[in-house]
Amino acid sequence: MGFDWPAALPVVDKVREELDEVLQAIAGDDPEAMAEELGDLLFSVVNLARHLKADPEHALRQANAKFERRFRRIEQALREQGKAVEDCSLQTLDALWAQAKRQEKNTPACG
Repeated sequence: MGFDWPAALPVVDKVREELDEVLQAIAGDDPEAMAEELGDLLFSVVNLARHLKADPEHALRQANAKFERRFRRIEQALREQGKAVEDCSLQTLDALWAQAKRQEKNTPACG
């Protein structure tokens, strides 16, 4: 119908705008506004995926799988140290996350 952006970059600007609106809703501590603005943000991100010719569901599944792989690495590292996730600070977990991310990037993909 012609009600669309001509390219992906203007959609990125829209995503940023919607994110700003989520932040404003958070600052206002209004759960209803937060949910509404979050919905708008998700809608814009899906629109960006369309412009990039990416399947948003597939991209989200891949992101979830990547998160799970990295979290399993964190759990393994903590088991080797005799620690539990619940007993670690966010700083410790964040450092382990960065390590897991580096390990994943340095591990050749199977195929």
